Amino acid sequence: YRYNFELKKTAAHTIDRTVLFNFISDTNFKTIDKELIEKQQNEINDIFVENFEILNSAALQKTLNLEQFKTRHEKNEIPLSPIEEKLEINTPLHFDLNERHSFFEWLQLTKIAPINRDVEKIKEKTNEEKKKKLELIDKFIVSNPKIGPIRETTINTSNIIKNEETSHLMTETLARIYLEQKKYSKAIQAYEILILKYPEKSIFFADRIKNIKELQQNK
Repeated sequence: YRYNFELKKTAAHTIDRTVLFNFISDTNFKTIDKELIEKQQNEINDIFVENFEILNSAALQKTLNLEQFKTRHEKNEIPLSPIEEKLEINTPLHFDLNERHSFFEWLQLTKIAPINRDVEKIKEKTNEEKKKKLELIDKFIVSNPKIGPIRETTINTSNIIKNEETSHLMTETLARIYLEQKKYSKAIQAYEILILKYPEKSIFFADRIKNIKELQQNK
């Protein structure tokens, strides 16, 4: 959850979000991020050990008070239900190089606009293409009838993929984005499309659909 929040905040301060997307989707990003975190943690540990003995009682008390505040804050957070945990609600969204469309739709759905600046605003090169793709997916989901219950032996594929262009835009990340935004009908439609795109994962996607429907009933 923290990762998603910080990513949205960074996007709000980024003029050209394509640069941000290219950075987070780079295969070296996770390695660099992990190494940086480990380095910072080691430095923090060294500083803590060196300065612990010279902390006076007042400073130590402030530290304890801060920890108590954090503990109370964590206790006040609403825990996720078992179904939400299965659906990986509030877990970091990771985008690869093939999910540019999913990344920009996520930013649009979360309504994070760039910070106003005095300099001339630079329009993103992908704006028009992104808009067309969003309209295409929305039109596809609205126009297609609801798929019947998924059975062990058969799946009703009637009218699901009429448009190959729309189908190839659908990704697991985009399905999760719809789910995070509580757009449950779109999320179900997305997983139904993914069942047809990736039949080898049909059981996994069918479980996702089942869990989403259970989540809807409990809301």
